[in-house]
Amino acid sequence: MKKYDLIAPCHFGLEAVLKKEITELGYEISEVADGRVCFHGDADAVCRANIGLRTAERVLIRVGSFHAESFDELFEGTKALPWDEYIPSDGRFWVKKASSVKSRLFSPSDIQSIMKKAMVESLKVSYHTDWFKEDGEEFPVRVFIMKDEVTVALDTTGDSLHKRGYRKLESKAPIAENLAAALIMLTPWRADRILVDPFCGSGTFPIEAAMMAAGIAPGIDRSFTAEKWTHIITPSNWKDVRDECRDDIDMGIETFIQGYDLDPQMVEIARINAAKAGVGKLIHFQARDIADLSHRKKYGFIITNPPYGERIGDRNELSALYRKIGERYRALDSWSLYMITGFEDAEKYIGRKADKNRKIYNGMIRTYFYQFMGPKPPRKEISRNDQ
Repeated sequence: MKKYDLIAPCHFGLEAVLKKEITELGYEISEVADGRVCFHGDADAVCRANIGLRTAERVLIRVGSFHAESFDELFEGTKALPWDEYIPSDGRFWVKKASSVKSRLFSPSDIQSIMKKAMVESLKVSYHTDWFKEDGEEFPVRVFIMKDEVTVALDTTGDSLHKRGYRKLESKAPIAENLAAALIMLTPWRADRILVDPFCGSGTFPIEAAMMAAGIAPGIDRSFTAEKWTHIITPSNWKDVRDECRDDIDMGIETFIQGYDLDPQMVEIARINAAKAGVGKLIHFQARDIADLSHRKKYGFIITNPPYGERIGDRNELSALYRKIGERYRALDSWSLYMITGFEDAEKYIGRKADKNRKIYNGMIRTYFYQFMGPKPPRKEISRNDQ
């Protein structure tokens, strides 16, 4: 089966998490760069990555790479790529997105226009025609130019992978599903441990955690652009991978995942989303103020995205909120707190310096993932029957 050079973009700062995911799927990493991880794989890999990766934004097939400092070089480099190996004569093709960093070519619209013309000229020769109806399947192209090095790729995904399909209703400032999953993966949390999100909003953290606990692949119930590329990836490839993923689901697992929010309407929205994701019975949602956060069990995890910036108007109100978070966290014996926020004074009002602090760009917003680590639980004693 033909091997492809695949590219999986992700949030800046979370490349290591995605690399681990891809490695665990069984694929060889070829490159790790800012905001993306590259790996080798066949048609099944395209399916498995789209359906199974929790932290990627999409899966791209690299068509080729070349150096370009002028629009003439961009045109000729694009024209020389093997477009006929991917795009049929009736395919609808266009450059959906172009980005440029530290390069002489920087105008996205000009890059898109010139590359489209070059693709047309290339396919004219391949298909011996001067005109394309473009009434077939879609083949969106994405282009990255970094220091005059051009990477051209086909987008196999379509809507970003963070769109799992379960979040039909959301809060005003929801955290993206793939970002939430990545942040959970950066913690030591496991399915048999307690997880509480006291600012759950539409339920993303608890739902992503429950899907991990039950082994539910994030993309198992959604569609992808490449499903219609039957000359590259057959329907049986998609079916086989989905069947594998369904075999891995374990809904009998016992979980201790809870989501709280001050707004009862948001709690109801979270319940609806969790049911849509198939994990409603694995999560306990409740309308509760952060001031009432308490738990009788030890060694739990708070993983949350509290309000910050535009989400809360008055700075005094913001300071008071984070002071309350600190008070309730200190009252929880042996717990850990993992919190993503754009509030730079979070540590000051929580009253403790974070053990770790990772800078993460949530879109164009710089945020911080503060990690306040509690003690590790004691090892469970091995019963004599197990010895």
